[in-house]
Amino acid sequence: MKHKLRRIKILDQSGYAMTYVLTFIVIASIISIAALTAISNNLQSATYNNDREEALNIAEAGINYYLWHLTHNPIDFKDGQSTPSSPVVGLGYGPYVHNYLDISNKDIGSYTLYINPSGNNGSTIVTVRSTGRVIGSSVSRTVVAEIGAPSFASYVVNSDSALWFGNTETANGPAHSNTGIRMDGPNTTDVTSSSATYVPPYELGGDGQSHPGVWCSTSVTYPVNCSTRNKSDWQYPVATVNFNQITSSLCNIKKTAFAANSATASLATQPNACSQTPTTRTSTYIPERSISYSATRGYMIELNSNDTYNLYDVNGENDQKRPYTSALSLALVASNVAIDPSGIIYVEDNVWVRTNPTFNGRVSIASGRLTGNNNAFITIVDQMLYSAKDGSVAIGLVAQGDVLLAPYAPPASGSFNFEVDAAIISESGNVEYPVYYKTNPYMCTYGWISPNQTFTFYGSVSTRLNWTWTWLIGGSCGNAVYSSSQGYYISGILNNTTSYDYNLLYSPPPSFPVTSAYNILSWREVLSGP
Repeated sequence: MKHKLRRIKILDQSGYAMTYVLTFIVIASIISIAALTAISNNLQSATYNNDREEALNIAEAGINYYLWHLTHNPIDFKDGQSTPSSPVVGLGYGPYVHNYLDISNKDIGSYTLYINPSGNNGSTIVTVRSTGRVIGSSVSRTVVAEIGAPSFASYVVNSDSALWFGNTETANGPAHSNTGIRMDGPNTTDVTSSSATYVPPYELGGDGQSHPGVWCSTSVTYPVNCSTRNKSDWQYPVATVNFNQITSSLCNIKKTAFAANSATASLATQPNACSQTPTTRTSTYIPERSISYSATRGYMIELNSNDTYNLYDVNGENDQKRPYTSALSLALVASNVAIDPSGIIYVEDNVWVRTNPTFNGRVSIASGRLTGNNNAFITIVDQMLYSAKDGSVAIGLVAQGDVLLAPYAPPASGSFNFEVDAAIISESGNVEYPVYYKTNPYMCTYGWISPNQTFTFYGSVSTRLNWTWTWLIGGSCGNAVYSSSQGYYISGILNNTTSYDYNLLYSPPPSFPVTSAYNILSWREVLSGP
């Protein structure tokens, strides 16, 4: 039997398999590339974001560095360098570049600073621009911050001792005492004390009893009722104000006065600069009249409306006469002396002061005999008036001893609103209208009690001891005048208002002492940098 052999055709599958493999490889490659690309992008994005955060941290470090720098050297706007001589328009002094090291002392970047002080002479506000960069990255971020320090001109009245606002005295602004305050008159904002309780002295409203750090007498019902008045802005205890800083500030003002003129500049850098008493007179430094001290000798400074001053020798004072031209024995020394750009006049003796008739600049007059046993004082002999109350004008009076409103300064009689515009500091004494005459310490000074005889103080007062424009006296005494509404004899101006110049908060007079370290007032990031 014959059999037919059947041929079976076997198909070759290798081509199909190869196609499948190649297709898989291509798809896998695409997925891998996409994944790697995504990973790479994520890594780049993470690196970029990390660099951005690092750059911002570095920029903030630059702000913090200059905050520290100003606390230790508040008048250095050039980062300890001498260049540039003038600020870059819109930016300030700079650029000043600092390397930034991490905690392991590794250099990871840098910040570039521009320092721009305020245009107002005496302002503590400084604008700091800091740009942070990371090594090996093109990323940078820029932060701009305003930095400022509160000064002793931060209060309408500020005292190391107890205060008493009578019911005819108004406090328009923040008032503070390290000891305690009796607040019988109206107040418009915070009244603070560093004491939880205190025993007020008799002459400042005390009755021998302990009272809260801020209080009022329940017997006072007008113009504000003690029992029903709002006391939410009375705060105690709060932090104390360090009056010891004024001592070093007087020394610094004296050194600034030396440095401002070539005739005395070499004295400013000497270790004993503040004990130097040169006889050379400059526009910023006025020497002592003689080694021996006299309370009736010194200088009168008359501030003119054209940013100059007239200087007089004061050879005697009879404070029972009036006005100041009769009370003082004067001799002209110099007229129309230009006030230096530093805004400083340091006097190594007593000072009598007035404006003629208004003042149109920014100046600080400091009075101190830093090498002797007697404290120099400042006496206001007439009105002191700003030409504008917009912060462009400021007068600082910084005395080693008392700052007095002379008994011959207000008008003798008739209706008046007597005014003094100034920021005042007494390092170791009082800011007051005196209760007794210098020429007769047993005779009480004159008093004004009529409602149309008023006194307005505009500015700021800081005093180690007492502050008052009015004295209440139990019995007849010299030229004190009896007030039936008060039931006392009055020395001084009964109806008075003490108003705070809010422009002084971060723009005090030149070289005015500060109460604490610099703080960051505002902070913002800018999208572009120099």
